[in-house]
Amino acid sequence: MELGLKNKVAIVTGATDGIGRATALMLAQEGARVAICSRRAEAVAKTVDELQRAGGDAFGTAADMSKAADIGRFIDAAVKHFGRLDILVNNAGTSRRGAFLELDDAVWGADLELKVFGAIRCTRLAVPHLRKQGGGRIINVTNIGAKQPGAGSMPTSISRAAGLALTKALSKEYAADNILVNTVCIGRIKSGQHERRRARSSLGAEEFYAKMGEDIPLKRVGETEEAATVIVFLASAAASYVTGTSINIDGGISGVL
Repeated sequence: MELGLKNKVAIVTGATDGIGRATALMLAQEGARVAICSRRAEAVAKTVDELQRAGGDAFGTAADMSKAADIGRFIDAAVKHFGRLDILVNNAGTSRRGAFLELDDAVWGADLELKVFGAIRCTRLAVPHLRKQGGGRIINVTNIGAKQPGAGSMPTSISRAAGLALTKALSKEYAADNILVNTVCIGRIKSGQHERRRARSSLGAEEFYAKMGEDIPLKRVGETEEAATVIVFLASAAASYVTGTSINIDGGISGVL
């Protein structure tokens, strides 16, 4: 299937690890030109090199998506480098969670700055460029806890629920501009975060992920490429009539659609 991504310009935040990295690589393989960022300059340089060695046209810079100045600098540099913008993937974020009474204002503030205000600021800067191209795509990476929060799931479940509301509201506001806005709700997908947890345990990778997948209907943890495939579809011409929706990528574990 022709996805219509050749020479499109995509920004992927938090793109040096996990789903962000897999998405950037898949977009590049489909012919898109890709701008990436993360907080770590060395990781950005390594990922840009990887994308280029895979035949992609890539640009990257270190930027903290919880800081407005860094976001503005990154978006401006990416558009200056490629001359346009067609796709924004708001992927930067963590999965900080804990008991409600143990979370102080600093924890809440850091989470909201990164995942809610980070996406808001990136989108605010991206929309004028997408309008200039006659439309585009925005994909917000959230998680299934946004739809079905549980005890001890905060602040992540709250900030991700805000991401769902942002997605729906933006899809209504910018449909007339042919800017399609969707979200993917991530379940248990292999990531750097899980690898760091595994490193602190006594388990090997196979046993660690097998235990993580025991209560998932598909009986396994998802691969980053499986999440990237859905994101790239939503970024493509194949999803030209899909906006304002969410797709669970969770192996069937969520109890809600």
